[in-house]
Amino acid sequence: MNEIIADSLPDSKQAALITSEVGRRYVTGFKSSSGVVVVTKEKSYFLTDSRYYEKAAETVKDFKVVLLNELKEHLEYIFMKHGIETVSVENKTVTLAEFEKYKKMFPQTEFDASPWLSDLIIKKRAVKSASELKKIETAQRLAERAFGKLITKLKAGVTEKQVAAVLNYYMMELGADGAAFPTIAASGKNSAVPHAAPTDKPLENGDFLIIDFGASVDGYSSDMTRTVVVGKPTENMKRVYDAVWSANTDALKAIRAGVTGKLLDNVARSTLEAWGYENFFGHSLGHGVGLEVHEAPALSAKSDSTLKEGMVLTVEPGVYIPHKFGVRIEDMAVVTKNGCVNLTKTPKTLIRV
Repeated sequence: MNEIIADSLPDSKQAALITSEVGRRYVTGFKSSSGVVVVTKEKSYFLTDSRYYEKAAETVKDFKVVLLNELKEHLEYIFMKHGIETVSVENKTVTLAEFEKYKKMFPQTEFDASPWLSDLIIKKRAVKSASELKKIETAQRLAERAFGKLITKLKAGVTEKQVAAVLNYYMMELGADGAAFPTIAASGKNSAVPHAAPTDKPLENGDFLIIDFGASVDGYSSDMTRTVVVGKPTENMKRVYDAVWSANTDALKAIRAGVTGKLLDNVARSTLEAWGYENFFGHSLGHGVGLEVHEAPALSAKSDSTLKEGMVLTVEPGVYIPHKFGVRIEDMAVVTKNGCVNLTKTPKTLIRV
């Protein structure tokens, strides 16, 4: 990735400064909570502190790893050595305070906040390599196994917080680094709120329970949602579930390289409209997954994303009946030339506990 960034620099007098944690992780392959990356036409540098230096020096390839003591002195040396006059920053992640700090630190240097650097990294991150796909799939398998263990523990009386806590524990017990994001467990009326936080509410007979979760493995995330029912569902509940299942299935069938995120979102909405639930789906259809659980591409009514082979995305239609219940079914798929590979193997048949 550093070579791609270097080739994108207009001349030898310009450098790229990467300061975001996810940006550093992507271009170096190394996880660190602090540090900076500098890419010039001639050489790339990874500056990191004593907590990470030795490990980074052993594992990070194609970068000169520098023990970070005084940021200004290190950057000044690099800028002078390579004759740098302009420094591009990640405009989508750098804060105004950081930007002003660098400008004050180097008053003779021009700092460029145009979007090209952020856009380039985001574009490259959206299409996953074989090694990235392997990590995402590993995270998905761990999450599914944890879900399988969780189902045997679900019953009336268990609270939403307990559901989330037990699932998180199982994911880590099975080898995940942790949950990819705060696990959602929402039952009964709470399930009508798409991103409800778990509460002390106990599961009750007749509740739908939405469980939205994912595992993290070596920095890469998985993401899935299943809706289960406590006890026996009503005919109306079963109809809503079938409508969401149909929308999920139709959208997955429409995935292929070249289609837009807007089209896929429309496919799911059209299916829900045919069932009479078009007014009960308020969020977008899905998003990309990788180092971040929400990244490019976007699948929404306003999306300008065009799918490419190797992208990983979620398909998560839902129906939310205010003050009654909600249903969401979410799968994670890899885009191929003529379709997709669904990474989510947990069945979508309505589970009763």
